[in-house]
Amino acid sequence: MIDRPSCYPSPSTALLPDLRDKGLPLLDVLTSPVPPGLFDSPVDARHVLCLHLGTPVPVSYRAGRVERDGMRLHGQFCVVPGGSSTRWTVSKPATSLLLRLAPAHLRATAEEMGLGSCTFDLAPAIHIRDPHIERIGWMMQAEGHDAYPGGRLFADSLASALAVRLVALQSRGRAMTPAPARALPAWRLRHVIEYIDAHLDQDLTLAELAAVAAFSPSHFKALFKQATGMPVHRFVLERRVERARLRLLEGRKSNTEIALEAGFAHPSHMARSLRRLLGLTPAQLRG
Repeated sequence: MIDRPSCYPSPSTALLPDLRDKGLPLLDVLTSPVPPGLFDSPVDARHVLCLHLGTPVPVSYRAGRVERDGMRLHGQFCVVPGGSSTRWTVSKPATSLLLRLAPAHLRATAEEMGLGSCTFDLAPAIHIRDPHIERIGWMMQAEGHDAYPGGRLFADSLASALAVRLVALQSRGRAMTPAPARALPAWRLRHVIEYIDAHLDQDLTLAELAAVAAFSPSHFKALFKQATGMPVHRFVLERRVERARLRLLEGRKSNTEIALEAGFAHPSHMARSLRRLLGLTPAQLRG
């Protein structure tokens, strides 16, 4: 038996850039080579989804007493619940995109979907194909490749979408009684928007904004969208674009200074966002 190679990092090295003081993110992404032969997957405290990348690879998989053989195809994924390990036999070298999700976030999502956190346990699975989860995986992969321009808030929003989809997939046929949709109260929404504007230059998190509103992150996410008509990460992006637009019109600061003040990762991220939302470049706004 061989170990997973050292490129599979410890949790402390998998944080988004410059966010180690905020603790582990709700969701992170890693690209890991998978060696041929027999090995046990590393035990991770978080739930791990392994999306296969590239050409088909024959594999066998064992979790507890369940054993399955099959062909892993691009985009298919397996589920390894937090704190567990699976035994693999891989016929040739492969590559996996690993999505690691905080179990507490999944439990909170299950509870808010009417299942109860104490009765919901994520089950191991293999050779699953789901276009929603694939899309989340590719978006996280793109974020990682580009040094996370969307910041922690976008990754948190993807974590919530992933948790909802996992609960829905595993709970087919089970009765769910989610709370009726309602909007964030106006006074709480005002406090959240004031907080966003006052901290726009910082890498905001979903948990941080939810705490301002005094709701759980997954509950806050739904209430905020109901109140504003858009996801919280999109709302924050639009506020950043508007601040950048105003500063560019003033013409007193450099693009780098404006990007940092508006909370963008770098000037090119600001420029892409301006083009996408306004159809204008920084130079055009400066006149």
